[in-house]
Amino acid sequence: MDELAAYERRLRRAGLPLLIEDYSAYEDIFTRAVPLLSLVLCGQLLGAVNLDWPAWANALALLGALAIVAAGVALVNRRRGRPPLSIPDRVGPVELAAFVLLPALLPLIFGGDVTSALVTAGGNLLLLALIYLVVGVGLLSIVRWAAGRLVGQLAASLKLLTRAVPVLLIFMIVLFVNAEMWQVFSDVSDPALLGVIALFMAVGAVFVVSRLPREVRELEQDVGADPPLSRRQRFNVGLVMFVSQGLQVLVVAVLVGAFFVAFGALAITPDVVEAWIGARPQAIAGHASLSVELMKVSSALAAFSGLYYAIAVLTDSAYREEFLEELESSLRATFADRAGYLAARRATVAS
Repeated sequence: MDELAAYERRLRRAGLPLLIEDYSAYEDIFTRAVPLLSLVLCGQLLGAVNLDWPAWANALALLGALAIVAAGVALVNRRRGRPPLSIPDRVGPVELAAFVLLPALLPLIFGGDVTSALVTAGGNLLLLALIYLVVGVGLLSIVRWAAGRLVGQLAASLKLLTRAVPVLLIFMIVLFVNAEMWQVFSDVSDPALLGVIALFMAVGAVFVVSRLPREVRELEQDVGADPPLSRRQRFNVGLVMFVSQGLQVLVVAVLVGAFFVAFGALAITPDVVEAWIGARPQAIAGHASLSVELMKVSSALAAFSGLYYAIAVLTDSAYREEFLEELESSLRATFADRAGYLAARRATVAS
């Protein structure tokens, strides 16, 4: 058992917990998160409170909310054959549905606030998705694993960088010194700018994801995974590949954005910006050379450069071969651990 536990720890550290056999989202992920979910559920009892009500009314509302949640928990437990107010020893679909819906009912019942109810339900769904990614799929371990190999992967993609980045910078510089570019983004609100950046990121992510299924299968064949991976295990490997590529794209985008912030601070004077946008730029921390407008334009160009590099990564066959070869060598030890883990597991079952 100690040997199996050691193998499972190594698989988790590599960001591939789904390679563990009989790994259950309900038993191994959400059940472990019961203390956190309980704390969040208790905090969401405040959804019954209305600041416009007197203290005694809010106290009664809290008691009513507590009774509703307790009744819901009791019903779920009775269905599972547990004592009414016991802590669940296994979190399944019914418990997760109760966690999403019960707190959302409170602002609806006590205040008729549909918006707050929808926000609460959506927030709980988002929390469950985050728990699944962080605890279940090992997102933090994946990021740590990929970050540890980032320098090597960037070095492996040096040829692509030397071809793509100079052309990208020349194109970006032409846009950067264009008055229309500054006029457009100087008037953009912060939420709209974040929306533009999110749009570029989403398009880039779609391009990267579109190639992953085929490349995961190729990687599985090259590494010699035996037995073949299941669908969810391929998803876990694909997520490792996605994060690895995403970190590279992020680093390139951040560096391009930092370059334009420095370039703009040195070469684009506030008078020039004023002539372009028709108003004095908003200085940051009293530094006239650093302005809100400069940060907005640089952020937009950084997001666009990330999209450009993500497409270049997909269309450069030499880079794809080098990337997959480097990733294969990194994952070979993990798949060797999987083979040893499966052998140890069969031996344990046989004994």
